[in-house]
Amino acid sequence: MASPLPSIAILGAGSMGGAILQGLVRSGAAPRVIVTNRTAASAAPLAALDGVTSLSLEEDAAANTTAAAAADIVLIGVKPVMVPDLLREIAPVLRPGTIVVSLAAGVTLATFASIVGEDVAVIRSMPNTPAVVGKAVTGLSAGAAASADDLSLVRRLFETCGVVIEVPESQIDALSTISGSGPAYVFLLIEELAEAARGKGFSDADARLMAEQTFIGAAALLDATGEDPAELRRRVTSPKGTTERAIAVLQGARLDGVFAEATDAALARAKEMAAGA
Repeated sequence: MASPLPSIAILGAGSMGGAILQGLVRSGAAPRVIVTNRTAASAAPLAALDGVTSLSLEEDAAANTTAAAAADIVLIGVKPVMVPDLLREIAPVLRPGTIVVSLAAGVTLATFASIVGEDVAVIRSMPNTPAVVGKAVTGLSAGAAASADDLSLVRRLFETCGVVIEVPESQIDALSTISGSGPAYVFLLIEELAEAARGKGFSDADARLMAEQTFIGAAALLDATGEDPAELRRRVTSPKGTTERAIAVLQGARLDGVFAEATDAALARAKEMAAGA
């Protein structure tokens, strides 16, 4: 059995930070986690979780520095625009050897290093929302000061709520356009399939049930078999059958080009955000 993770702080345990926290608590891998939130109302429910100390800035203005000073791994979960000020606040209290992990989209490793110091290990992460149910895809990019052991430790942390892919920082924004934004693409496809069902006379409830459970079932089949999705598609698509006719329409709509264009648009926006636009 792997040794427990060291002490962890999550500064800004909102939607994504909170999802990572749930994964850590569920796994039992992190016996000591300290989290911060802006309001006491947000902090209170987290205090009930096993091994979690939950602080609010509303009740303690020094909550972030208190949490950061007590941790070996510090996750930065505040909004990207708030990251530089938070880093300036905690930089003086970081202990030697502390690993700083960014959850913030568009904030570069260079920005982190310029504030916390070139000798502090910094790792950028890009998780996605299925972290809430332990099914995240998380991309990790290590800064120059982060060792292989540092990266391995942070990988273990994120594996408590899903799978992990290590990429150079130059690819982290591209990864965000696939797995980061990807759940929204899937939900949009489910919405549209349900709408098609309504158009064929099904009730709202039945249309939703058919569309949602078809996606859930297909994903479960893919997961259980480990087969290539193209092979699973072929098995459903009988020659000269109804599915083949439908697939021909979808392929004729050039979904490959649509997805390439959509993810290119997301990547362009990520670059704008990194430039402060």
